[in-house]
Amino acid sequence: MKLLLKNGARIEIWRDLAEASERAALLFCEIALRSVAERGRFRVALPGGSTPKAMLTLLARAEYREALASAWPLTSVFWTDERCVPPDDPQSNFRMGHETLLRHIPSVPASQIHRMRGEDLPERAAALYSSLIESEFGTSDPVFDLILLGMGDDAHTASIFPHSPLLKDGTGDKLVAAPYVKKLRAHRLTLTLRPLNHAANVIFLVSGKEKSTLLDKVFASLEEDEALPARYVRPLEGELTWLVDEEAARLLSSEPSGLSPHAHAPV
Repeated sequence: MKLLLKNGARIEIWRDLAEASERAALLFCEIALRSVAERGRFRVALPGGSTPKAMLTLLARAEYREALASAWPLTSVFWTDERCVPPDDPQSNFRMGHETLLRHIPSVPASQIHRMRGEDLPERAAALYSSLIESEFGTSDPVFDLILLGMGDDAHTASIFPHSPLLKDGTGDKLVAAPYVKKLRAHRLTLTLRPLNHAANVIFLVSGKEKSTLLDKVFASLEEDEALPARYVRPLEGELTWLVDEEAARLLSSEPSGLSPHAHAPV
C-alpha cells in the first residue's frame, strides 16, 4: 500500500479493487466497533454503484459477520442515494445493498434499515427521508459515523452530478434532495453536502484506469469546480479517506497540494 496525504485527505493506493475492498471492509469494522463502544450505536450510509459490491460481499462473509456480531444489532443503515424506482427493481441501490449484505445479517433489526422510497414522488420521498434522518438522530444536524461513497466516471458522487444546483451556495439547508439529472432524464434521491460534510468518517472507494484523469483533477486543487462534485466532499471535522487501486491512482502526484483539510468545505 502507498499512502498520500493531499488536500486534507488520506489516499491509500492498493494494488487492485480486491485489496481496496478488503481495506474498506476492515475500516468498516473498526469504525463500527469504535462507534458502538463510544456511543452505543453505529449509523452508516451505504452507497450504490458497482464498485462497492465487493466490499459489501466481504462484510457478508462469516468472519466479518462474527467480528461485528456485537455491533450489528446496534447498527442503523441508511443510503447515500437512490434511483427513483421500486425497491425490487434491478437498478435499486437498496436492492443491491440488501441482496449483497443485509439479507445475510439478520441481527440488524428491520426497524433500523432505512431505505429511500424511490417509488414515491421524488420531492415527497426526499422530504420524508430528511424527516426520518432528523427523527433518528434527534437533530437537524446529523453526524453519521460512516458514509461510504464512490466516484462516477464524470466525478459525481452519491447523486450529486456535475453542475448540480446542489453544489451552489444557498442549497445547504437540506439534508436530502431530489435533483433532476438532465443527462439521465430522471430524478435521483441523494444526501446533500450538508450531511456528507458533517460525517465523522467518509470513505471513497474508486477503481479503474478510466477514473485516473478525473481523480487527478479532483486533487489538483481545493478551488471549487462544479465539474468535479467529488471535490466538494471535505468533512468539516471528520476523517476523509480515499481507497483507490493502482490504475485509478496512476496519475496522482506525491506532491502535496491545497490548503488545510477544512478550508472552504461546503456545508
